[in-house]
Amino acid sequence: MSVQVAAAKMAEVELRDVGKEKPSAQPPHPIIAVTPAAGEKAAAAAEPTLAAPPLTVPNPESSPALLSSANPVKALQPPASAMKRSDPHNHHRHHREGEAMVSPDGTVTEAPRTVKKIQFADQKQEFNKRPTKIGRRSLSRSISQSSTDSYSSAASYTDSSDDETSPRDKQQKNSKGNSDFCVKNIKQAEFGRREIEIAEQEMPALMALRKRAQGEKPLAGAKIVGCTHITAQTAVLIETLGALGAQCRWAACNIYSTLNEVAAALAESGFPVFSWKGESEDDFWWCIDRCVNVEGWQPNMILDDGGDLTHWIYKKYPNMFKKIKGIVEESVTGVHRLYQLSKAGKLCVPAMNVNDSVTKQKFDNLYCCRESILDGLKRTTDMMFGGKQVVVCGYGEVGKGCCAALKAMGSIVYVTEIDPICALQACMDGFRLVKLNEVIRQVDIVITCTGNKNVVTREHLDRMKNGCIVCNMGHSNTEIDVASLRTPELTWERVRSQVDHVIWPDGKRVVLLAEGRLLNLSCSTVPTFVLSITATTQALALIELYNAPEGRYKQDVYLLPKKMDEYVASLHLPTFDAHLTELSDEQAKYLGLNKNGPFKPNYYRY
Repeated sequence: MSVQVAAAKMAEVELRDVGKEKPSAQPPHPIIAVTPAAGEKAAAAAEPTLAAPPLTVPNPESSPALLSSANPVKALQPPASAMKRSDPHNHHRHHREGEAMVSPDGTVTEAPRTVKKIQFADQKQEFNKRPTKIGRRSLSRSISQSSTDSYSSAASYTDSSDDETSPRDKQQKNSKGNSDFCVKNIKQAEFGRREIEIAEQEMPALMALRKRAQGEKPLAGAKIVGCTHITAQTAVLIETLGALGAQCRWAACNIYSTLNEVAAALAESGFPVFSWKGESEDDFWWCIDRCVNVEGWQPNMILDDGGDLTHWIYKKYPNMFKKIKGIVEESVTGVHRLYQLSKAGKLCVPAMNVNDSVTKQKFDNLYCCRESILDGLKRTTDMMFGGKQVVVCGYGEVGKGCCAALKAMGSIVYVTEIDPICALQACMDGFRLVKLNEVIRQVDIVITCTGNKNVVTREHLDRMKNGCIVCNMGHSNTEIDVASLRTPELTWERVRSQVDHVIWPDGKRVVLLAEGRLLNLSCSTVPTFVLSITATTQALALIELYNAPEGRYKQDVYLLPKKMDEYVASLHLPTFDAHLTELSDEQAKYLGLNKNGPFKPNYYRY
């Protein structure tokens, strides 16, 4: 008999016998069935699937043995044999649903199709326990509300049930009964404490400074009011200042950069903190005023990032401003404001320009942005950088860091610049120097980092191609003309935290990140080690100004002495097991230097 004829007869027998076969009341192994998704029906028909039901997983700390035999996840796993094909020579093996079974007499039958469903209590209720934002906000909302939305970062433990109530309307107290603070949720303090402890491990200089100077208390009597990004790294700085004897009150310099759990941890530790992620403009100034306007408390030192705190005290509390002993400012924008006041003869307080210190300019601006630009873009857009055309506006230290990172990822990078020296540096580094108008129609990403205003105008935004991503790496939100986009003909859609699609009437979409505010701290995080360098510089600047003898610093803006820059750098070298070479007496004499430094003049920056 030929193979074809034999196969045909076997098929005929199979069809006849299967039609006569009656399913048994109970199959050897009940089949666990689920309803497949629409796109998976074909696959589900060919192969039964096991879907894990929603399970309430216990806290690992209270139930460490999650993988015990009582664990329902393990109990529901199918046996290994279920993943293997049936062996036609083993007549005693169980078969999966739909497989043919061959009896000893050669009869071919189909495995019974009895389906048994497992029901779980409150199954629908468990699936529906998702965080939702209701009440005064929705995912699609008016333009006027967009700046007030509160969204948690990936690292935040924000409880969404609290989002409906403004922290200003809550009555909160820490464990000691103190209520001199305003944060999102004081109950998040434990999570924030863990964040701070992690940051301490990557901030060796601050921890060393805290250990060395704690006994001397060089800031005893200092009353510092601060306005910076409230992150775990800033918390280490604040607690260091407290350990050195200072009293501190703090607000945030950016409405999106606060980590709520860190602010809660600081409040729990007794520091008056007024900040939460997603403040409105009104909340922002209210928080600053609560830091400053306290009965019986006169600040004598200011630590600012952006100049908003200094500007507020100068304008609203001029008598208080005159009693300030010193200002420490760390941003381009804030330093620019200080120089304007000094030039106009209105700066009645000595100020320290930390931004132009080498340890800030070269490390925080360059190395920090070189890593965090990619992090911010990835978290918000999930984009691939290879082959993308990017224009970076400004080739200062921030721009240099952004360009280097994007070039290394395979992007085609253009640079715009007004300074011929920085422009020449961009050319020597291999970047094409252009005007924004020349490339605005073709680029995929536009990044501003100039410290200026209206760098990207409405005209530029109108000419961008569909899907172009627009973001800012400068401190202030003035670089992109976001206000021009708040018009009736444009539609705003919030697609995820800190990501808005601005839609033109013809359907074109521009992707705006963080509403034009600082991308890395609004949408991601920054390297802790780099911030250790900046924070240590800030702490030393505060100590220097506070302890300086009368007359050392006039009513002007000063650079941190180079000796302090070098000291900050030396505190971080042990992390790399780095060993400095020491000059011999002959070498020091030949160079005209002290063996212990400073090794660079005060005007040295790069």
